[in-house]
Amino acid sequence: MITLRSALLLSACFCSTPLYADDIFVITHQQSSFAKLTPKLIENIFLKKTFLNDAGNTWIPLNLDPNHPIRIAFSLALFKKKPEDLEAYWNEQYFQGITPPYVVASEDAMLRFVSTTQNAIGYALPCHITDQVHVIFKVNSPLSLKQFCQKNL
Repeated sequence: MITLRSALLLSACFCSTPLYADDIFVITHQQSSFAKLTPKLIENIFLKKTFLNDAGNTWIPLNLDPNHPIRIAFSLALFKKKPEDLEAYWNEQYFQGITPPYVVASEDAMLRFVSTTQNAIGYALPCHITDQVHVIFKVNSPLSLKQFCQKNL
């Protein structure tokens, strides 16, 4: 049973850390369902080593521009490499008929595409997540991304 003191400590812990505290959420279409997701599976989807989801449908992974700070943080967190460090990998894959994930222009474009495309998978900051997408995984960013969650005044 939770005591009042435990409840207060828990709420203090949750309230002192903002939701956007340098996390990146991996997102899919709202009606997507999964049996089990691991960091390795997420990595394989974005490297296009895993092509099919649990339902047997082809994944449609998305990326932001290689110079976008959120893309850089996502790549460092997931692959332990910057996007440009994956260039040789994608050149090799291209000659095997495998193209890199689609690149979208912004987080807003990522959210719109994922929310309207059944097998799409992308990523966004928690402060930008809407009820139009399904969060399936959280990646801890090695870079500070808080400035991208601040409201424009």
